[in-house]
Amino acid sequence: MADFFVHSSSFVDEGAVVGPGTKIWHFSHVLPGAVIGERCNLGQNVVVMGGTRIGNNVKIQNNVSIYEGVELEDDVFCGPSCVFTNVINPRSHVSRKHEYQRTLVRRGSTIGANATIVCGVTLGEYCFVGAGAVVTTDVLAHGLMVGVPARRIGWMCRCGERLTLTGGRAVCAVDGSRYEESGGILRPIA
Repeated sequence: MADFFVHSSSFVDEGAVVGPGTKIWHFSHVLPGAVIGERCNLGQNVVVMGGTRIGNNVKIQNNVSIYEGVELEDDVFCGPSCVFTNVINPRSHVSRKHEYQRTLVRRGSTIGANATIVCGVTLGEYCFVGAGAVVTTDVLAHGLMVGVPARRIGWMCRCGERLTLTGGRAVCAVDGSRYEESGGILRPIA
């Protein structure tokens, strides 16, 4: 018996790897070659293609497709109906499988509902992509991204709270963690 849960309306194909404690809900499909870590939660109507890697404790909300070339590190949150692409210039009559680009979503990142992540980018650790944003370039760690195309409008704490910088430093009002901005990059400090 598997040490993960799969709803009776979903399919996990032979050759897929699913970690213990993971839950796969209604009408979802995990294809051969997909690797899903421990304690993940895949909502309704999620598709995970072969050649993808999903870390531990990842939450993927309803109606999300994880296409070949996408890697989600630990603790990533994918909001409802967010979109990943894997080729820049798709045409139905032209096969471009050899042109798939890698998309890396680093640890602790949040992607809001209906956001689009265009392939070939890296989302930095603990970044926060707002609902409906369209990400076309790499995102800095802790960056708060909104708009079409997405632009950075601030910084986010590891716990998910917006930070206010004073003199290049910030202290999270919720968890007390401290950060310093230098050279356009935000770093946690002890």
